[in-house]
Amino acid sequence: MGDDFISKKDRIIVSAIEIINDSGLSSLTTKTLAFRENVNEAFIYKCFGGVDEVLKEVVEYFIKFDKTIMMTIQVKEKSNKEKIRDFFDTYTTYYENYTEISSIILNYEELLHNIQTRQNITNCICEREQFLTELISQAMTNGELNTSFTVEELVDLLTGVLMNQLISRRVKVHNKGLRDEVRSRIDKILEQIAI
Repeated sequence: MGDDFISKKDRIIVSAIEIINDSGLSSLTTKTLAFRENVNEAFIYKCFGGVDEVLKEVVEYFIKFDKTIMMTIQVKEKSNKEKIRDFFDTYTTYYENYTEISSIILNYEELLHNIQTRQNITNCICEREQFLTELISQAMTNGELNTSFTVEELVDLLTGVLMNQLISRRVKVHNKGLRDEVRSRIDKILEQIAI
């Protein structure tokens, strides 16, 4: 998409995500943004007021799809077990098609220490966890899944699969796509505890 179709402010947010992906959160500065965008550093300050504001916008950009994704999954006429699969399919498809955005997940810890991003990241993590908790709890109540794991253990196990795959892809090449790999592992876990 050309610059005609995307505002300069949005382009700076995208560049910030790329910098975080390429070099880590600590390399995100007004200087690196200005260099990447070929603008004066003062322009970054004019648009955002500094790197913390850019980072805040990056996090808001990262989480803007969450509510829509969860609402879309919730209203589907499917079993809760299928909705759990859809939850991971949707996120892995997003992360697979926009690999740079997954770097935000891998920087949760640092983002929780930044006063500008702490609340939004906390809300994002809690809302995703609550949504998945409700799906798993409903699946157990409806007799779709057995209770060999607690709801909390299953949430940790399933989200751990996604996190592990995101980290693994940073250090080695995989033959399967992210979505296929995560789905295969999620399906194995869900089949083991299906009733």
